[in-house]
Amino acid sequence: MRELILVLAFAGAGLLGYKLISDVPSLLHTPLMSGMNALSGITVLGALVSTAAAVTTGSAILGFLAIVLATINVVAGFLVTHRMLKMFSRRREGS
Repeated sequence: MRELILVLAFAGAGLLGYKLISDVPSLLHTPLMSGMNALSGITVLGALVSTAAAVTTGSAILGFLAIVLATINVVAGFLVTHRMLKMFSRRREGS
């Protein structure tokens, strides 16, 4: 029963996230992404807590995978944001 609730919560969050992102105009995606990096850090924290509470080896492996993927998401988000901000920075004279 517990697993079913978790799967339903995951599916509901996925559908809600897709609906919210699809309604955002494309011009706002990049600025919103920089703000979402902080929220993605919460995903890493949730993955850490879930992995720490894992009872079986399979759950621990899935938790480790969640930590790795969430960390990749955060790092890639910051790299893309940094690249975007470099496009708008003023270049110094002589360089």
